[in-house]
Amino acid sequence: MTDATVRPATPADVPRVKAVTDAAYHHYIERIGVVPGPMEADHGANVAAGRVFVTGDPVVGVLVLVAHTDHLWVDSVAVHPDAQGTGTGRRLLAFVETHARSLGLPEVRLLTNAKMWENQRMYARYGYERVERRVEGEYDRIHYRKRLPA
Repeated sequence: MTDATVRPATPADVPRVKAVTDAAYHHYIERIGVVPGPMEADHGANVAAGRVFVTGDPVVGVLVLVAHTDHLWVDSVAVHPDAQGTGTGRRLLAFVETHARSLGLPEVRLLTNAKMWENQRMYARYGYERVERRVEGEYDRIHYRKRLPA
């Protein structure tokens, strides 16, 4: 990876956004028994709506963010397996907090599947607080939040 900045995705990034997302989540299919939600997202629509941010050249990290009135929702964090362990995920999560603050939002929220235990450890390590566990259809999800200092 030659570019460590996080930038808004463009329509030209859509194929790589899908490829990175699929590569990052594919190994969970067998473990959780369903296709993870981010793999089924309409990446083109999310990019067109300004929800997708990417890092790397070529793209190796993807965020899907949705601003609400009281929080920034992290719909997806995806790091290509070839870039895992390079600090890409840490940079993406730092960007999430910076972006939330720039929007004047006091909190970041996200979820992960209960069987994605690596993510649970990571979110706890980065200061996210477990809020609740909720079964939503086929998905057993753990919801997190991180309140940002004023």
